[in-house]
Amino acid sequence: MSTVNPQPLWQPTAERIAEARITRFQAWAAEHHGAPADGGYAALHRWSVEELETFWEAVAEWFDIRFTTPYERVLGDRSMPGAQWFPGATLNYAEHALRAADSRADEPALLHVDETHDPRPVTWSDLCRQVGSLAAELRALGVRPGDRVSGYLPNIPEAVVALLATAAVGGVWTSCAPDFGARSVLDRFQQVEPVVLFTVDGYRYGGKEHDRRETVAELRRELPTLRAVVHIPLLGTDAPDGALEWSALTAADTAPVFEQVPFDHPLWVLYSSGTTGLPKAIVQSQGGILVEHLKQLGLHCDLGPEDRFFWYTSTGWMMWNFLVSGLLTGTTVVLYDGSPGHPDTGAQWRIAERTGATLYGTSAAYVMACRKAGVHPARDHDLSAVKCVATTGSPLPPDGFRWLHDEVRHDLWIASVSGGTDVCSCFAGAVPTLPVHVGELQAPCLGTDLQSWDPTGKPLTDEVGELVVTNPMPSMPIRFWNDPDGSRYHDSYFDTYPGVWRHGDWITLTPRGSVVIHGRSDSTLNRQGVRMGSADIYEAVERLPEIKESLVVGIEQPDGGYWMPLFVHLAPGATLDDDLTDRIRKTIRTQLSPRHVPDEIIEVPGIPHTLTGKRIEVPVKRLLQGAPLEKAVNPGSIDNLDLLAHYQELARTRP
Repeated sequence: MSTVNPQPLWQPTAERIAEARITRFQAWAAEHHGAPADGGYAALHRWSVEELETFWEAVAEWFDIRFTTPYERVLGDRSMPGAQWFPGATLNYAEHALRAADSRADEPALLHVDETHDPRPVTWSDLCRQVGSLAAELRALGVRPGDRVSGYLPNIPEAVVALLATAAVGGVWTSCAPDFGARSVLDRFQQVEPVVLFTVDGYRYGGKEHDRRETVAELRRELPTLRAVVHIPLLGTDAPDGALEWSALTAADTAPVFEQVPFDHPLWVLYSSGTTGLPKAIVQSQGGILVEHLKQLGLHCDLGPEDRFFWYTSTGWMMWNFLVSGLLTGTTVVLYDGSPGHPDTGAQWRIAERTGATLYGTSAAYVMACRKAGVHPARDHDLSAVKCVATTGSPLPPDGFRWLHDEVRHDLWIASVSGGTDVCSCFAGAVPTLPVHVGELQAPCLGTDLQSWDPTGKPLTDEVGELVVTNPMPSMPIRFWNDPDGSRYHDSYFDTYPGVWRHGDWITLTPRGSVVIHGRSDSTLNRQGVRMGSADIYEAVERLPEIKESLVVGIEQPDGGYWMPLFVHLAPGATLDDDLTDRIRKTIRTQLSPRHVPDEIIEVPGIPHTLTGKRIEVPVKRLLQGAPLEKAVNPGSIDNLDLLAHYQELARTRP
């Protein structure tokens, strides 16, 4: 792939660069820690990976992290897996998340929005009081450091309070969204054996109420380690027998007591999408998340006390945990609980307007849906407060960049970011002092030695290669749950290049330092030895108004051949006739190359996704290769299992 040097879509002004927190950090780090004073972001990034320990010490100092016992050194062991950060140090994540309560007690820490789109504030003082009350009650219930506390909750203030109270007592938080079915939740929670379960009676989505009381009853039956269940009456029902009332546990006027735990003490368990086998239970540490999120949110996202941070997410996705960490920077966090497109496709823009969001994050898929639906955000809403629109979940296509630029504001900072649940952070993405080029992530993040490697481990520039990280990051998993010898953790990231993190994405690093994401490398198309990203094909095909969504896989044949079908889910009223088939092929050939043109174009009733909205390319590929459903996919991880029957049938009937 050649990446010519086009004109940027957006360039920060000199004033904006001067005011950015990352600029002030660089000047301070130059004075106190030997960072380069000149050379801008590129020089700062180079220093951050070459002088890794000094960089992270500077981050801890700049953000005034409170170590109740000092660290012996920054990095006790830098080998991967197994890097040991800040050995000897003790601290508490929740203590840092609530620090703004001391100076801004009556200002909003949280703005809660439901489908009425009317924001309701929770002040810093009230958030702190509720966390203090609940933490005391958790201790009274016998919750001790290391005990797991679970939430079956939507994106509501109670979920934030429960997470922070759990962290305050040194417990380990884990959550699932209430649209997950019982089997999906149990596949996750049974692995970690929680002692407390916070639940709602139901949730509202798309203008309807969804009763979850039967699911909650099943969870209680199937989680024998539970000592307490806490009922949050979102739909107004009474607590079931034996459950505790949320209001009673959060009523006291109690200052929180923060358990001081080792830097590598578990903070939460996140789960991989689990498309094959049980989801991986990924454990991240209090200290690792604290320093990584302060760097990411405070420097890369440029967030501070005057900001309002809105990201459309659910408690079943790592972006929710990332969103909550906005509190670390003193930012007001916006929690939206509801459908992303209710009552119409433009709903998220209305929420951004009504909450005064300065950083608004969403999915690339939502941006493209708005474009296709003819939404006009700036025409219909006052978005003058929005400084940055960020996207993740999948690569933002070039048309998405142009649409945001044209339909929101010409001086809009557009941050396409890429990371993963595995690190609960970004490898590459937002930099407030760099230009934005169409279709590209601005740069690798500070402290992240992001490279593109060929199969032999040779670094590549301007060519497609594997996304690797050659140095440890503080938020990398401390372990997987129930992986006593570390083999599952090792095999997930370190079996290809020993001692180097291989993430499973294809990327290109451009000569100017930006990053292009091409899609998952384990589902990447490979024709005649040329590797192609599925995202490039989706971006081209889904421009056509007749195509609602698509899925492409490449399958090696026993005779050495290669079959590359494209599955298309059509928009209402569209027909896959010869004319549309020809236009799809022509579009791909013209915009990409003849090599990208699929062997077959097949209409399907829908594209299956994980519960967090990612297209499941690898399981579909395995089904088409003849794997039985139970071996190809974890049924509890899929949004619509019925759709897979069509791919199964195709595998059975195809010659």
